[in-house]
Amino acid sequence: MTETAVYAAGGVVWRVVEGKLLILLIHRTQYRDITLPKGKVDPGETLPETAVREIEEETGIRVHLGVPVGVSRYVMPKGRQKVVHYWATHATDDAIRASTFVPNKEIAALEWVTPKKALGRLSYPVDVEIVESFLVFADDGVLDTFPIIALRHAKATDRDQWKGSDASRPLTSRGSRQAKAIVGPLRAYGVRRIVSSDAVRCVQTVTPLAEALGKRIRTTAEISQQAWEEGQSDPRSVVGRRVRSGKPAVLCSHGPVLPDILGELALATGTLRGSYLSSASSLEVAGFSVAHLSRSNPGSGIAAIETVLPQV
Repeated sequence: MTETAVYAAGGVVWRVVEGKLLILLIHRTQYRDITLPKGKVDPGETLPETAVREIEEETGIRVHLGVPVGVSRYVMPKGRQKVVHYWATHATDDAIRASTFVPNKEIAALEWVTPKKALGRLSYPVDVEIVESFLVFADDGVLDTFPIIALRHAKATDRDQWKGSDASRPLTSRGSRQAKAIVGPLRAYGVRRIVSSDAVRCVQTVTPLAEALGKRIRTTAEISQQAWEEGQSDPRSVVGRRVRSGKPAVLCSHGPVLPDILGELALATGTLRGSYLSSASSLEVAGFSVAHLSRSNPGSGIAAIETVLPQV
């Protein structure tokens, strides 16, 4: 991010009714326009967190992020550039029923329309471009996705400052702050399974997430650095189980192991390997990459992949 631009995030919220794809438009009160739900990033917030929060605030619907569908850029009246990141977000029946939306000073109305009608009703060309990008995924049949997230553990005590075994190295105070900071962005993707290397620094990294979700951590040496250094790691088995489950999951591991994890994910889904895998696995501590897979046909390849940088 740059200091001169204004950043925001939102989504193309979708549902299927009687076999027909519909997306949600918002009618804004003050501007008297029709647009997509979005809003500015709050201090200390990541873009994924912003998207989920803003969609809920404007529509009352709690969503989890699917595939990223584009970034719009435009100049605001005072000359500053606004950059808005969008994701496809599925509105479940339960989430819609739970919505407490009522017309207010900001949003006058919500409207479910077909994508074709949306293209004709949206007030701004940049929104039309986002919906057109969304439709590419819809036409390819990869809107209904689930994420597998490769997470590098947070900042740990340096090896030369630790007298115990490498696997027992704990997080530093900064690492503990990072572990707490990643809870929000990981929850934005709807994580339901937490798998971790059995190294202390990995387990400590996902403990705040496990506590927030009320989930247990499934530890395994199969993606530990010690097993990797000894030639005994088995990321293929871990990745295979997660792909077969079809449920949103995070895999917390180590820098040297991450390329193997992303490589196995490409192999498990029939995805062509490329330089994007190197980029997605070259993570800073507490950074993570999200691979979006088709829920109905995960073997069709990785639909999209994105990386979220640490904020602490």
